[in-house]
Amino acid sequence: MSARSSDGGPQPIGGRSRAGAGGRLAALDGVRILAALAVVFYHYVVLESAWGEPTVGVFPVASRLAVYGWLGVEVFFLVSGFVICMSAWGRTVGDFAVSRVSRLFPAYWTGIAFTSLVLFTWPEVRPVEALSDVVVNLSMLQGGVGVPHVDDAYWTLFAELKFYVLFSAVVIRGVTYRNCVLFCGLWTVAAVVAPTVDNRVLSFFAITPYSPYFIAGIAFYLMRRFRPSAVTWAIVGVQFVLAQHYVHSRMLTSLGRGVTERTPAWPAHVIITLGFLVMAAIALGLLDGIRWRWLPHAGAVTYPFYLIHMMAGLTIIHHFRDRVAPVPLALGVTALMLTLAWIIHRLVERPLGRVLRDGLRRGLQDIRSGTPVPPALPRLPAQPSAPEAERIPSIR
Repeated sequence: MSARSSDGGPQPIGGRSRAGAGGRLAALDGVRILAALAVVFYHYVVLESAWGEPTVGVFPVASRLAVYGWLGVEVFFLVSGFVICMSAWGRTVGDFAVSRVSRLFPAYWTGIAFTSLVLFTWPEVRPVEALSDVVVNLSMLQGGVGVPHVDDAYWTLFAELKFYVLFSAVVIRGVTYRNCVLFCGLWTVAAVVAPTVDNRVLSFFAITPYSPYFIAGIAFYLMRRFRPSAVTWAIVGVQFVLAQHYVHSRMLTSLGRGVTERTPAWPAHVIITLGFLVMAAIALGLLDGIRWRWLPHAGAVTYPFYLIHMMAGLTIIHHFRDRVAPVPLALGVTALMLTLAWIIHRLVERPLGRVLRDGLRRGLQDIRSGTPVPPALPRLPAQPSAPEAERIPSIR
């Protein structure tokens, strides 16, 4: 019989979390960078808007592989479920919110500024319709208020925000084994039911095609922190089946009907299977021996790289497509975006994230302690008492 923790779940391995359960995992950084490169490969080699012609003629071999690069987003969601569960453990909802805001927004604001500058300068692939759209995009809420994304890749960030809102319910109750399992079960039911009912709120938050990845990521982290169990394997198994079920609809969304009809689906099923297997290996500690020093650095630039690569990169490719050969141009733009992402990470994301985090923490402490906010206007002097008023000379 296995030991039980105070919340009814299993004890962490060895009486505590598995080594590395709360630390940075190099293998996870490797998964991040591979997923990001897959998405970039798809955008630069498959999308015709950059090249002005069908890409099968530009990249006859590479396009047949790159057509599956959109699956990098699904892998991102798998990693996100794992990381968010790990980073939220032991935190209050306020701490969780501070960590997410300070992590996401500095690089995001920079990505919007950079992409907007490129699109305003070279409105070749797609112009920015209005400056007000850029301002709304700064909130990351444009997907909910019907404002176009400055960069089409930002739709994934809104899906992430929905996940954070949902998972904050677990954080409020306390991130425990039992609460995480309950959350996974409830979200699975909601995601399955949502397409069959006419409920906009349920459909909005269920994010049905993507929820299997977030949920499986949570279950994989529970395996890593504690140990695999029939419950966590069952959660992963159900999500795996659902993820495979949604492959066709995701191909239609990403590729369109014409390309989907002439593109075999089996490689997409294989890639999803490999993604689940790699995450399972990380959860079981099978990849803990991977400790290459460059991986954490590569993983750190993944987020800014994702933020700036798409519309700005497609615009640069379109601008130079008649002057530079396709392969050197695509590789050169990828290298440029990686370099800019590293600069953003070093000069903006890290320092501004630290400042934002410290400021939000101070504000959170003020709220918790009940410290009053200083008045915006100086207080007026108190009215003098009657005897004092008699001594004050009046102006006639």
